[in-house]
Amino acid sequence: MGQICEILKYEGDNSTFIWKHPSEDFNSMTQLIVHESQEAIFFMNGQALDLFGAGRYTLETQNIPKIGRFLNRATGDTTPFHCEVYFINKTEQMAIKWGTDSKVQYVDPQYGFPLSIGASGEMSLRVEDSRKLLLKLVGTEDGLGQQRLTTFFRAFLMTRVKTYIAQVIKANAINIFEIDENLTAFSENIHKLLIPDFAGYGISLERFFVTNVVKPDGDRQYEKFKELHFRQYADIAEAKLRQQTDIIYAQTEAQKVVIDSQAQATKRAQEGYTYAQERGFDVAEQVAQNEAVGQFTNMGVGLGTMAGVGGAVGGMVGGAVNNAMNAAAGASAAPGQPATPAAPVDDMTAFKAKVEKLTVMKEGGLISDEEFAQMKAKLLSDII
Repeated sequence: MGQICEILKYEGDNSTFIWKHPSEDFNSMTQLIVHESQEAIFFMNGQALDLFGAGRYTLETQNIPKIGRFLNRATGDTTPFHCEVYFINKTEQMAIKWGTDSKVQYVDPQYGFPLSIGASGEMSLRVEDSRKLLLKLVGTEDGLGQQRLTTFFRAFLMTRVKTYIAQVIKANAINIFEIDENLTAFSENIHKLLIPDFAGYGISLERFFVTNVVKPDGDRQYEKFKELHFRQYADIAEAKLRQQTDIIYAQTEAQKVVIDSQAQATKRAQEGYTYAQERGFDVAEQVAQNEAVGQFTNMGVGLGTMAGVGGAVGGMVGGAVNNAMNAAAGASAAPGQPATPAAPVDDMTAFKAKVEKLTVMKEGGLISDEEFAQMKAKLLSDII
């Protein structure tokens, strides 16, 4: 008989899920040490018996009732007995890599063209049911590490993952060109679908991440739809930019008009006249320069304009109008003959109309009472 072990404890590493203690001969006073996040299972004659949580145990019949009947009590429970002890590491083991072994075939839900993509990422696992995992996957093996576990799961994992990838893309209408920005939700949906598959083996799938999606870059059909997809966003962005530019231009032009108007108003204030007077001066100047005096027989226009200008400017414009009228009258005389004075106005209707216009101009504040009286007297003198 070999050396009888007196202390049993876990001697594996953090990448190990299940570790079998190499000693198989114990006596009933052997010490069992189980650390936090660990469990220990006793096997005897091929049967999984007691399961121990974290703590320190003395292997006595009251502590291990299921194997008590196997002990030889003839010598006070000190006789060696034979069994196997498996330690289960229940910590969450992260950064376990996965990847599809072939491309996933599916039809893009938005554009409706077939695609082939690959995917890879990482996951973290934790032992949920020690007995179930031990019985289903370990058997008589000495242990179970990350690499061996992923080897066990590779076939079923690849089948499930590829199926779930296609299902999630279709159910959520994920565009292949926008899949990278949806990786978080994409990973969470696949994670939920995979949880029951791992639970059947006593494993808890704590986290599942899709970190990379391999697109069919270079494929002619894929590149065609890729160009169309990004073109639509580029056109929208360009249209918005043009709209913003037009708005800025319009605002600039409007501001220029405001600045110009303020400058003109300042200039008029400095020179002592108003905008209405400036417009009146412009019209009066055009009247004075027009040689077809016959077009302005309605004296209300000329007089009203000159009255609106007022002051020295009004006098100047009035003089220009009179000069133009006299020149026109002289031109109408026969060659070599002195100009005949204008015929008296004997049409009372025209006279009344002109007086009414003068009245309106006075009431509107364009001419004063004195100017009104002078202009009315001028009209009377022309018809007497």
